[in-house]
Amino acid sequence: MRAARLALAVLTALSAPAYAVEIDGRIDPEEWRDARHVTDFRKVQPLNGTPASVPTEAWILATPEGLAIAFRNLQPASVPRTRQRVQRDFNDQVDRVNLMIDFDGDGRTGYDFTVASTGDVYDAVITNENQFNEDWDGNWQRAVAEDADGWTVEMLIPWYIAPMHKADGDMRTVKLYLDRVIGSTGERSAWPVASYERPRFLSDFNAVELKQYNQALLAITPYVSGLYDNVRHDRDFDGGVDIFWKPNGQFQATATINPDFGQVESDDLVVNFGATETFISDKRPFFTENQGLFEYTTPSDFSQLLYTRRVGGPADDGNGSGDITAAVKLNGSVGATKYGVFVAEEGGEVGRSFRALRLVRDFSNQNLGMMLTQVERPYLDREATVLGFDHNWRPTPRWNIRTRLFGSQIEQSGDTVRDMGATVWADYEMDHGWRQQWIAMHFGNDLQINDAGYLSRNSTNYLHWQVNRRFTDLPAESRYASKDWRFRITTNRNDHGDRLNDQFRISRESRLRDGSYEYAQINLNSAGVDDLLTRGHGALKIPAGFYVDFQYERPRKGNWAHELESELFTRGLVNESRRLGYSLKYTGTYFISDAFSVYAGFYTDHIQNWLNWEYDNLIGRFEEREVDFNAGLNWNIGSRQELRVKLQAIAVNAKLQQAYRVDAAGNAVPSNEPVNDIGLSNLGFQIRYRYELAPLSYLYVVYGRGGLDRHDDSDDLGGLLHDSFALRDDEQLLVKLSYRFEL
Repeated sequence: MRAARLALAVLTALSAPAYAVEIDGRIDPEEWRDARHVTDFRKVQPLNGTPASVPTEAWILATPEGLAIAFRNLQPASVPRTRQRVQRDFNDQVDRVNLMIDFDGDGRTGYDFTVASTGDVYDAVITNENQFNEDWDGNWQRAVAEDADGWTVEMLIPWYIAPMHKADGDMRTVKLYLDRVIGSTGERSAWPVASYERPRFLSDFNAVELKQYNQALLAITPYVSGLYDNVRHDRDFDGGVDIFWKPNGQFQATATINPDFGQVESDDLVVNFGATETFISDKRPFFTENQGLFEYTTPSDFSQLLYTRRVGGPADDGNGSGDITAAVKLNGSVGATKYGVFVAEEGGEVGRSFRALRLVRDFSNQNLGMMLTQVERPYLDREATVLGFDHNWRPTPRWNIRTRLFGSQIEQSGDTVRDMGATVWADYEMDHGWRQQWIAMHFGNDLQINDAGYLSRNSTNYLHWQVNRRFTDLPAESRYASKDWRFRITTNRNDHGDRLNDQFRISRESRLRDGSYEYAQINLNSAGVDDLLTRGHGALKIPAGFYVDFQYERPRKGNWAHELESELFTRGLVNESRRLGYSLKYTGTYFISDAFSVYAGFYTDHIQNWLNWEYDNLIGRFEEREVDFNAGLNWNIGSRQELRVKLQAIAVNAKLQQAYRVDAAGNAVPSNEPVNDIGLSNLGFQIRYRYELAPLSYLYVVYGRGGLDRHDDSDDLGGLLHDSFALRDDEQLLVKLSYRFEL
């Protein structure tokens, strides 16, 4: 019997995974004996590279189950601890640690895994060196333990979480960044000394050699949902499935059949009278999984060649949203070349077909990429093709240069239109906190990428030069931990040679020693033209003016947290009086407990010379006022349940001062044509309960109500806001169940 027990023990030991780590938040020296030990954490916020004010240690270990990371965070009684519970993908100022990893070490795509001292998590994809997209959610393990001297974290990141190229031999070189943030002060200490506030971040991670492992995974996530519409007294039942398959490290396939359009999410209400489309991020799991490779962006705000909200977006016939039948995404690598293929199909006679191909090749201190997108829109007899090349070059540790060249071809109703765009973005890091930046952009007048992508405007020729100075060694008695001053000169012309705007900008970004944040900006704008206002019916001359902005965020102190933003600006027309406009925004959050908080806030503005397009070249000058009210609560009910309540109400009142026609010379000529006042009310209200059944498996119960009412006359602002609470264009109850099966 004793021999049998001994044999069983030996077999068990032999069959146990090498270097197995139990993720329980308690660092067992035996489990971590072969790990790389990191102790040299230095300050990166403020960015001075001095030793951290409190000690932090970390351990790095490759295991068959994944990359294991442990943190030991000492925190004496003199450094207050934050025990505030936060929701997934939080931005709250709390005690936390970050693991950021570039699995291929090429500076193209990274992943951020954050754990708060309460065990709550944030995860994101990092692209373009320092751009974070938290819409992605990964399946990874973590655990936290706390004691009198500090707190510890253990993480396990499975190898299947991201595609990665095949390494030579038994070892793999990745790039890592580890940091720790003290919530009460905002101090961030890291290994290595790298910062996302610099133009280069991913490229500055430390190279670490790890034993190579491969994991295969097949994950199937079906969902079913039931919706009751209390306005139309209608019921709807739906279902679909997401499939994730990774047979090895060099290939991943993701597919979806009849995905939901994120009914459990609640986008912020936006009232947009302008000519530029509002950008809204995508939170649907299929469209966020392994999307980093498809990132092809330019310096223009939010611009990208593949904007996945187009898939299933407003239908081409104007009746509701497109019905997605299926979509497939392939990611992989062949040698040093990465590839991605994206295909999505919408059903019905107005359904669109979306396709994208992505190729990327890394060459030590630079990488080169190509992206091709194509959209077929049969209802519009339109086919849109966009081809782009991107080049990222890091010739020295001081320089970071990003170049984009892309063109579009639109075939519609027998006509073909082609045009191109190009951008160059160069950053130069100097000594003593100084740095410079140059940006040049050209978007042709007929460049069109918005069938599959997003571009706020075309017909642009833009140049800017910026010089920055960062101050981090401030006196100990100063309220500020760091200050970052920026001075920028820009010029912008459209493709017809009209001056859109020349600008001189001064801004200062500051972090205070109590963890607060300040931002101030002043713009001095030259005279120019607005060529978007009339939607192609003439460019309007606009006078010189200025803009001032101030923002302040104070993290939780005691029971309260505050956010404040104010703006002051001039608006007007040439040969008309220019008057000051303003806006003010405030949100206060009260913490009933660490897990339960309520918030309320408002936004208000007053613009005495607000311009709005009517039709053709007819515009109106209004005295505009807006008031928004927002409120809600966040309750983390244990580790698996949460309750969110969100209310937004908007009222807009605009009284006509004068109507104008825009003549061929760009002048605003007074007109007696009738133009109506504007009165608008908008409501969005949601109650959402979520229960986590298993990792990435949820039960949702969501009640939503909302509506929009626009009048051709203006009521008093208080009455419009009051009326918004009675709106009931939609009132729905949704129950959704999704469960992830891993095979």
